[in-house]
Amino acid sequence: MAKLLLLLASFTGFSGVALGAFAAHGLRSRLPENLLAAFQTGVQYQLWHTAALIGTALLLLRWPDSLLLRSAGGLFAVGILLFSGSLYVMALTGIGRLGIITPFGGVCFLLAWLLFGIGIWRVV
Repeated sequence: MAKLLLLLASFTGFSGVALGAFAAHGLRSRLPENLLAAFQTGVQYQLWHTAALIGTALLLLRWPDSLLLRSAGGLFAVGILLFSGSLYVMALTGIGRLGIITPFGGVCFLLAWLLFGIGIWRVV
């Protein structure tokens, strides 16, 4: 699981930097300010939670049997997909209804951080 999370973090880190550059250089003049801000929020949350994926994976190298840490890693990944992904698609398409997906990603992030904390409490 640790290797999978580290590979996923590599992908989300790379794509987060690429999407941030795309927003700064390619979208700035093409999107309204509110949609550009939504896109940039997606990038920020993606990169912050990429760091969380890395941290979780490194802890799983030490405690590979921790179901709580494994679950936290999975929820961080799903949160990136739902939260950041929905913001990207919404910003690029202008379909505001996609914003209904974003809170589900936020809930995944919240649950991931909760499980991460409980997992650390139990293993350390």
